[in-house]
Amino acid sequence: MEIKWKRCGDDSHWCDFNKLKLDSENFKNLKGVYIIWSGEDVIRIGSGVIKDRIAAHREDKEITAYENLKVTWAEVNANQMENVEAYLANVLEPLVGERFPDRNPIEVNLPW
Repeated sequence: MEIKWKRCGDDSHWCDFNKLKLDSENFKNLKGVYIIWSGEDVIRIGSGVIKDRIAAHREDKEITAYENLKVTWAEVNANQMENVEAYLANVLEPLVGERFPDRNPIEVNLPW
């Protein structure tokens, strides 16, 4: 499945995890999958209401211990989110998060 990974700004740079404006209209009721990374390391993958999940992760010291965190997300239908998350977790092997959905993975394009 082809999904569209989001970037920030007019120059389409990767979004800063800590500076992303979650109160933006762009995030209103937005559901999908997301990837948080630092350098070459994928830190966390998840799915759900994007702004709520990112806000919660900003409070997680296991995630915020990493420097220069970036984030991207993609809108995915609610009935496919966990399947896509399972695929991403299998392929990218995030450093944080030991429990991922026990679903049939749906293959998607990676953001990079």
